[in-house]
Amino acid sequence: MKPVDDLAVALFAELFMADQLARARLSKVLPKGMELSHFSVLNHLARIQDERTPAQLAKTFHVTRGAMTNTLNKLEIAGHIHIRPDWDDARRKFVSISPAGRQARDAALHAIAPVIAGVGKKLGYERVRAALPVLRELRSELERDD
Repeated sequence: MKPVDDLAVALFAELFMADQLARARLSKVLPKGMELSHFSVLNHLARIQDERTPAQLAKTFHVTRGAMTNTLNKLEIAGHIHIRPDWDDARRKFVSISPAGRQARDAALHAIAPVIAGVGKKLGYERVRAALPVLRELRSELERDD
């Protein structure tokens, strides 16, 4: 194996482990009954302030339509989202965040903020700021290959 390959393997090994540890740490502090996937969808809908189809959400989160449907069903049962039919195409649906969903998203954000801030503080904000361009470029490169 070439040294560059070793470097790439080490990079991805660190990314995978950091992802796993971050998900575990955040999952522990989320409000009871909320999963990280639920928070991610609610946060996305709150940020974009617009409706999306389940297919668009599945593409955004790089999951199957079935996985997204499962997440959306749970969010709808909890009252966190509204799902309505497309009045022009009955085969399609639109998803939007509900007022209860905004409250749940805000509560989750409040719960995870200290964890995220603590990591930023321990690593040093300048180091985090310096790492972001490389991580964004890596994400963009991986999205292009999708």
